Amino acid sequence: QVQLVESGGGSVQAGGSLRLSCAASTYTYNNYCMGWFRQAPGKEREGVAAIVTVGVSTYYADSVKGRFTISQDNAKNTLYLEMNSLEPEDTAMYYCAASSRFCRGTRILKADFAYWGQGTQVTVSS
Repeated sequence: QVQLVESGGGSVQAGGSLRLSCAASTYTYNNYCMGWFRQAPGKEREGVAAIVTVGVSTYYADSVKGRFTISQDNAKNTLYLEMNSLEPEDTAMYYCAASSRFCRGTRILKADFAYWGQGTQVTVSS
């Protein structure tokens, strides 16, 4: 069982930045892929970024590529999402997730992730 706790959400103006953190109870052991998802009201939960826990490969949805950066600190069992040039369309609840499967490139699918955090709200105003 993996426990995930997100933090770092908040309200910013368009063009601003936020850094989300996700503290994991375990990290590389049995978790081969970590990801960030988001869900806006009335919309499906979508994958925005993923990272191979025992490597350096990262993957991004087209909507955030070049603006968001996923990273990890294995020594601290912590996952990060640096979000720059935020847009109102980025407003959503952001979730950290862990998978015992290997990352599938840019196909960041919620069905592949078994463990989820409680989410942290990001609101971007115009």
